[in-house]
Amino acid sequence: MTRLVISGYYGFGNAGDEAMLAAILEAILEVVPDADITVISGNPKQTAANHGVKAVGRFDMFGILNAIGRCDLLISGGGSLLQDVTSKRSLYYYLSIITLATTFGKRVMLYAQGIGPLRRKRARRIVGQVLNKVTMITVRDERSKAELLDMGVTNVPIQVTADAVLAMHPVDLTIGKRLLKPYQLSGVRYRVGVSVRNWKQSIAYRSELAQALDQLHDELGAQVVFIPMQHPADTKEALAIKALMKSEPVVLERMYNTTELLSLEGCMDVLIGVRLHALVFASLMEKPVVGISYDPKITNFLHMIGQEPVGTLDEISAHTIYAATANFLENTALQQQVVQRINKLRDESLKNAHIALSLLDS
Repeated sequence: MTRLVISGYYGFGNAGDEAMLAAILEAILEVVPDADITVISGNPKQTAANHGVKAVGRFDMFGILNAIGRCDLLISGGGSLLQDVTSKRSLYYYLSIITLATTFGKRVMLYAQGIGPLRRKRARRIVGQVLNKVTMITVRDERSKAELLDMGVTNVPIQVTADAVLAMHPVDLTIGKRLLKPYQLSGVRYRVGVSVRNWKQSIAYRSELAQALDQLHDELGAQVVFIPMQHPADTKEALAIKALMKSEPVVLERMYNTTELLSLEGCMDVLIGVRLHALVFASLMEKPVVGISYDPKITNFLHMIGQEPVGTLDEISAHTIYAATANFLENTALQQQVVQRINKLRDESLKNAHIALSLLDS
């Protein structure tokens, strides 16, 4: 039996990260059907129940030692685990898990990670030292590879693939339609999904976004639907923007699982998003996206699908948001270009699991 341990930001109720775990598990089990998988989680009971795997607590050091000591491969990822913007503590936590595995002589793969931002010299030096001892690295964009090389990671193969979530397939729209039925949206011309998040008290964008959404409603007959990727934090941000609007948006106010979120976004005509995996989900459902960047990972993903962000949380205008969204709504040829790029990225994402399999066979 092949034993794998997966380390990442799992078990914290973040829809994007839970979708990432589901995508990794699906891809791995497709190539290694007999895999015995243990996930390191912030909520091991919930992770085990939701994903059908073994799980150990994030700070259960005995459980982690036991799992890594018995494993054939540690997978670190996906996501942006190695960065020092949100927390130095989390950076060193993930590095300690990697170091534990390499000390035990285990194979270690960084799986479809986005590297950085890493702003502190000491952090960059330590990341370089730790990662030079792993077995294989796949990253989700060219910028991440460049970052690793700049930090001196030269002893390990580095391959650019794509975000792990992109391996997922579209889901049935019936689920989303059922969830939206109470809001009576069947008669509207366009449905504009919006996914927002609070980020370091950036609030300047709220009034610009509210103005753009009102304009979409007034001029194009669009119904705005706020979709939370992480409840209740995203719902709170959505309500703050709603308070600035003249039109009446729908604000969905509960936690949804991955399938529900994919289906909800698939029921939209376009998605305006701040969160990365909201943009990814909509793209997977073959819907056009308008991205507002707060982090390089947003810009990197948009570049991969041939787009630019319409602005950042600190520098954005209502006119730019409106113009980009209206252009997608009224130009179906642009939508088809995105679909073609997403299909290519899906193939790239599936390579991550095949690379993991090659490490197990070596």
